[in-house]
Amino acid sequence: MVFEDIYELYWQKIFRLCMGYVNDTDVAQDLAQETFIIVWQQLPKFRNESSIGTWIFRIASNNCLRQIEKEKRFSKIDLPINLEEKKQESMEPQIQLLYQFISELPETDRIIISLELEEVKQAEIAQITGLSESNIRVKIHRIKEKLTQKFKNNGY
Repeated sequence: MVFEDIYELYWQKIFRLCMGYVNDTDVAQDLAQETFIIVWQQLPKFRNESSIGTWIFRIASNNCLRQIEKEKRFSKIDLPINLEEKKQESMEPQIQLLYQFISELPETDRIIISLELEEVKQAEIAQITGLSESNIRVKIHRIKEKLTQKFKNNGY
């Protein structure tokens, strides 16, 4: 598979995965771009031990986790009062809310539900996260319950 095909096939999925981690369009785009830079650099070393999708999702997940660690180390400085944070306008409110709720989950739950939303097979999610398939099934069920409850608590 050539890089351009991989990029076309996985860009949106990786972007949405990153959105689930950071809930910030600009940061998610940066993380997705960084992921594909790594994919481009490492593609000659890819050994087909897993599917290309599993490999890319693992790179993206690791990249997002590194970003979260960086954010924890460097406290955020408040913007000047006269500046307002810009939100992605084109996303439906429920989708924005879903990303917000996902970003509030523990890190492992974020990766699991983000991959589930991208319709990655549970066996692949288990491979990416290093958890058993049965554990993944249980976690997905619990995560969905948590997200449903968050929507109910917000009047949806």
